[in-house]
Amino acid sequence: MITARINGFTVKVPEGTTILDAARKAQIKIPTLCQHPDLPSKSSCGICIVKAKGINKMLRACCTPIEKDMDIITHDEELTEIRRTVLELILSKHPNECLTCARNHFCELQQLTAEFGIREESFPKIEPYVPYDDSTKAISVDRRKCILCGRCVDVCQKTQSVWALSFLERGINARVAPAGDITLNESPCVRCGQCSAHCPTGAIVEHDDTAKVWKALQDPEIHCVIQIAPAVRVAVGDLLGYPPGTNLTHKLYAAFRRLGFDAVFDTNFGADVTIMEEGSEFVERFTKHPNQLPLLTSCCPAWVDFVEKYHHDMVQHLSSCKSPHQIVGALAKTYYAKKMRHAPEKIFVVSIMPCTAKKYEISRCEEMSASGYQDVDVSLTTRELARMIHQSGINFAELVDEEADSILGEYTGAATIFGVTGGVMEAALRTAYYVLTGGKRANIELDNVRGFNGIKEGALLINGITVKVAVVHGLGNVAYVLDRVRKAKENNEELPYHFIEVMACPGGCIAGGGQPYGVTNEIRTARANGLYQDDRSCAIRYSHENPLVRQLYSEYIESPLSERAHHLFHTKYTALDEYKK
Repeated sequence: MITARINGFTVKVPEGTTILDAARKAQIKIPTLCQHPDLPSKSSCGICIVKAKGINKMLRACCTPIEKDMDIITHDEELTEIRRTVLELILSKHPNECLTCARNHFCELQQLTAEFGIREESFPKIEPYVPYDDSTKAISVDRRKCILCGRCVDVCQKTQSVWALSFLERGINARVAPAGDITLNESPCVRCGQCSAHCPTGAIVEHDDTAKVWKALQDPEIHCVIQIAPAVRVAVGDLLGYPPGTNLTHKLYAAFRRLGFDAVFDTNFGADVTIMEEGSEFVERFTKHPNQLPLLTSCCPAWVDFVEKYHHDMVQHLSSCKSPHQIVGALAKTYYAKKMRHAPEKIFVVSIMPCTAKKYEISRCEEMSASGYQDVDVSLTTRELARMIHQSGINFAELVDEEADSILGEYTGAATIFGVTGGVMEAALRTAYYVLTGGKRANIELDNVRGFNGIKEGALLINGITVKVAVVHGLGNVAYVLDRVRKAKENNEELPYHFIEVMACPGGCIAGGGQPYGVTNEIRTARANGLYQDDRSCAIRYSHENPLVRQLYSEYIESPLSERAHHLFHTKYTALDEYKK
């Protein structure tokens, strides 16, 4: 620990703490634009400059460690004027389109401009012309609004190891784009949306599909149904005035009916079905086809895209099971349509997801139209849902809790933890243990797959056999785990893992690319706690015990991995040749 002074206040912090973090401990806010707690500091914007007595240059607080007996000044007339000038220079290359920008009210540049009282342009405009890129239909890029902070490049290259974005050229012509100035859709982009989640301005945002949903809701001939992912219910409150992690499941059900939806389902029901199928697939491989292990989970479409592009030898190990919202979509236009006597072509399925990659997933291959029609018509992010609620004039806080439509809405505790890293693995092992032993595991909370370590390893003893598992979140952590598997196979050694869960986004879906902006580990923890509390409060915590899932199989599917189950709930994957080395 070292002691220093900031603006006359004494602070005691661990050695190596940056001036920025030390100031925060002293309740002093130093403005930043390029800095993000998820990413290494680059000190590219220069707004966080401070003075230190006895040092004749200004220091960048985000990357300078505070030293013993330092005497720091964070705010004075000169520093304020320099910061204002930096902002004015950034604004000279930035379009004045705040009213029509997707980040209006959520833009860090806009917020700082207001805080510094900038009311007029001090420098001539030099806005460059760069084409708008909406090629992925999942993420939209307007590079005119880019401030070259480098956050998107860092998260794409270092956190995700995708390398879809890079810095091109230098000086006044510098810009962020895929190498070769190709479109994002032509790049290795996996549409995870972490670039949009970390961008401080409206340069990268989700592709907005709300107009399609409003149009369907206003058509009396269309039967509109909606489903909500587990992670959305503990995150949308950030945009509706609630503390992070607040579970708003039942208020959301009520809001959906106020918006005009004819039926309200829950993606968690699909998660329970996923466990029935994926869990059965694991048990079959584990007991009958060990050469097909490890099994890789397939709920995350960005991860699936990543495997198809970068890890061709692992495509065969992906579970063939679709993600939960695709399962609910297929059932809405088959099982539900038949029971309720609705024409499937008149059913319009909307899924509310924490993810931008789900926008890509709904039409990625013909198996996503197992009902004979596109199973999920539109996938909206949490941010788009919040905009719809605000636009509709609903007084959300005053809504009375409601229930989902039970036919595809009842869920177990195992399903709700799908939204956090490790949740899919934990839910699957609960049911796999039952299938392999015929009994429940006494401790149904598997602590070794929880938490925010990038790679978590664990083991579970089932019938005298050790099942070894790994949980990975953040695509940059994938290579280590897969390389261990490859090495074991090459040397004919015992596999290090039998079952591997991967989520593209750090923290899992609770911090997906379509979630509210400003995610930190504290917010991830609050959202995870909200889901674990939902799990504990559920009367049923095993997917195979969901009575409506049992009814579904009894009436319609027959059994996990049956012919109909394969048709509706399973898909296939293809190694993309253009990415082969």
